[in-house]
Amino acid sequence: MSDTNNELLAALESADQIKVGDVVTGEVLAIDNDNQAVIGLHTGEEGVVPAREYSDDRNVSLADNLKVGDTIETVVISNVTSDKEGVSYLLSKKRLEARKAWEKLSFGEGDVVDAKVLNAVRGGLIVDVNGVRGFVPASMVAERFISDLNQFKGEDIKAEVIEIDPAKARLILSRKAVAAQERAEKLAEAFNRLEVGEVVEGKVARLTDFGAFVDLGGVDGLVHVSEISHDRVKNPADVLSKGETVQVKILALDSDRGRISLSIKATQPGPWDEVAEKAPAGTVLEGTVKRVKDFGAFVEIFPGIEGLVHVSQISHKRIENPADVLKSGDKVKVQVLDVKPAEERISLSMKALEEKPADNNREEQSNRASRADVAAYQQDDDGAATLGDIFGDKL
Repeated sequence: MSDTNNELLAALESADQIKVGDVVTGEVLAIDNDNQAVIGLHTGEEGVVPAREYSDDRNVSLADNLKVGDTIETVVISNVTSDKEGVSYLLSKKRLEARKAWEKLSFGEGDVVDAKVLNAVRGGLIVDVNGVRGFVPASMVAERFISDLNQFKGEDIKAEVIEIDPAKARLILSRKAVAAQERAEKLAEAFNRLEVGEVVEGKVARLTDFGAFVDLGGVDGLVHVSEISHDRVKNPADVLSKGETVQVKILALDSDRGRISLSIKATQPGPWDEVAEKAPAGTVLEGTVKRVKDFGAFVEIFPGIEGLVHVSQISHKRIENPADVLKSGDKVKVQVLDVKPAEERISLSMKALEEKPADNNREEQSNRASRADVAAYQQDDDGAATLGDIFGDKL
């Protein structure tokens, strides 16, 4: 055989050789246990497409998408040498689709694109942008830290392209800047729509130690812990839950700082609304000591209603320190002295329910008698007895 013929034969054989990275078309020969599809290639060799290389969907069924005799286009990602079976190839359909998607990309860094969240991983979100897999780092998902990223799975989001490198199939995006812009627009709309004093409906978006953030339709307002209930609330999570629908009153709108202050308790009847009718002056009630101060003790007489027993109203005996005779949790009887609902103040007395000491009573009675005697006999212009007559030489 001439050298020319040898070169021609070598060239033909070389043309039939399959290399990693080649795009090949083949026929589906078999589907093994729904785990992989066996593909017959034009060279007479066989390749396999594992389910994981067919689609990004981990639950994909090859049997539902392929049948024997179908033609499929794939890319060669590796070759596997077997003494028994010769050379076979590991093929991928999803990587070929990704390569084609990269070739069709029409955006660059700084552009805002639509993305579908495929999965949430420890470091961020895996997204699909027109067939290209991208990544949104956790620090770029939102303006604030979000501990559970699973809430974004399956969502359609807008994100800014931060880095793009087709050669390395690298696409990094940020939702943070886009979210900030969207929030600014929604805040502007909310400030135009809402009015101070208005009562609106919202959903509890998240809970913190200092209060609850309520979603008013794309923007969050804060219900401070002191505005959750008329009762004392230590932890907002004790009385509210995420996703709960609540009625809130708009307390303040601060457009400069982008803040909305809300109140739940302002939408509910207050405990002081009927206290003047339930406990007018003179009413005797039983209450619980809640706090003891140097100047007196605060006693809860109704849920959310506390009145002050001043130190001078604790006992007829002289009390230097209220803590010497009272402690938190004590059950006591009190009499209402004064009620001021508008100021949310009520004055109470324990002393008024105690009998005065006997010696004090005798002294008081003696004083009253003496004053009466003096008044009765203090006459000096009609011949009646004078003070000198009454008291004699003592004057």
